[in-house]
Amino acid sequence: MSVIHKAAQLGFSTQAGAYSQGRPDYPDELGTWLQHTLGIDAQSSVVDLGAGTGKFTRLLTPLTAHLTAVEPVEPMRQEFAKRFPDTPIVCGTAESLPLEDATADVLVCAQAFHWFANDAAVAEIHRVLKPGGRLGLIWNVRDESVDWVAQITRIITPYEGDTPRFHTGDWRLPFDGRYFAQPELTCLNYTHSGDAETVIMNRFLSVSFIAALPQAEKAVVTKQLRDLIQTHPALRDRQTVEFPYQTQAYLCRRLD
Repeated sequence: MSVIHKAAQLGFSTQAGAYSQGRPDYPDELGTWLQHTLGIDAQSSVVDLGAGTGKFTRLLTPLTAHLTAVEPVEPMRQEFAKRFPDTPIVCGTAESLPLEDATADVLVCAQAFHWFANDAAVAEIHRVLKPGGRLGLIWNVRDESVDWVAQITRIITPYEGDTPRFHTGDWRLPFDGRYFAQPELTCLNYTHSGDAETVIMNRFLSVSFIAALPQAEKAVVTKQLRDLIQTHPALRDRQTVEFPYQTQAYLCRRLD
């Protein structure tokens, strides 16, 4: 099995519970995209790669019973099994999938593909998909046109180091015409509503490279986030916080 990035292995291992609580869900309209654009129906064989705690899986289980989840981090698999005891989840990475050739109609990666956006992973996904198969890539992207959201980004960005990130755009590099056509984008707006502890503190303390920090540095980030919540006029004394996202969903067609 390929090596898992240190930030993912440590951060997701220690914060699996906070990840499950704090990460946003996805807009209901994404279910329509899964059916009409990715072509998932009751007969489809689907792989949920980098399934984590199953935040995205809830959209897949009503669509097909032929679903397999793949996740390399054991605490994440444990959280997943609690939520989806009837859905098989196996240990594996994108570069080494424990699946037979040409067995999946659709493979989806939600909030995950940037971790393994390399030639080996794309070749392996191509191997597992049937001819005519579809790869779906989904990310919830923060709306940084909102001032306090941009301030959160400024708090956490200095700690990201070499952690793979969606915002760099490097995830597009393996789409060079060998295995998949160019990604086709659909955008959906989504608001994650809840108390500040859930939608801000749990959300950002579960970011891989923040969760992996030494305690002293993590305490600095924690204080900065709490200060923002307590002082920003859009957040101060609010029982409910409306966190704005844009969900970006990409269809990538397998080239035969």
